[in-house]
Amino acid sequence: MNNLKHTVLPIFLATLWISVSEFVRNEFLLKNYWIDHYEKLGLVFPSEPINGAIWGLWSLCFALGIYVIAKKFSLLQTAAIAWSMGFLLMWLVTGNMSVLPFGILVYAVPLSILETFLATFIIKKLSK
Repeated sequence: MNNLKHTVLPIFLATLWISVSEFVRNEFLLKNYWIDHYEKLGLVFPSEPINGAIWGLWSLCFALGIYVIAKKFSLLQTAAIAWSMGFLLMWLVTGNMSVLPFGILVYAVPLSILETFLATFIIKKLSK
């Protein structure tokens, strides 16, 4: 039971935080950037329920990755490594495919750093 409390709970809460953060950022704050950019590419921005489910899975995988990294590194080191692996690499790939509206990065970079830091903090505090 203690293992559940120190493993499952921090991963679940970090996943929940990441999911909420992603949803608020991309659906409320930056949705128009995404829609306009995709329209300029002749595409429709994917916002079907399956896309939301995949982002939920991404959030779980990101939280699991943070959990593993956090076992070997400090809070700041874990957050920096996780942010680089979760966001920097994603933006490099989506930018390379021309589906990233670069204008969002002014908002997305600081918000994603906050998202990653708080997810790391949740995991570090609850998995001791």
